[in-house]
Amino acid sequence: MSRALLRFSRVSPTKARLIAREVQGMNAELAMASLEFMPNKAAGIISKVIASAVANGSYEASDVVVTSCRVDKAAVMKRILPRARGTANRITKPTSHILVEVAEVNKNKKDV
Repeated sequence: MSRALLRFSRVSPTKARLIAREVQGMNAELAMASLEFMPNKAAGIISKVIASAVANGSYEASDVVVTSCRVDKAAVMKRILPRARGTANRITKPTSHILVEVAEVNKNKKDV
């Protein structure tokens, strides 16, 4: 089993979790292929983290399964947007920690 962690990624954790749930339990090669055609910003980021986890374990992408894909909330950047009459609004820019774990599939097992 190998893992990859991307910290302080500039993507909302709630939006990234929607994508992370889709790839859990999938073959890593199939997961990266399906993420390539998703229009979300988080899909490209998670695809790169999966590729990193596969490379960290020196595996082939076709031989591993995404066992866990977790998205945690990180620090929120706060910015100020000036508005009329000297007032200001706050803009929040959320960040995420993305953890992906992959494990090798045991091909020698017989189906019973």
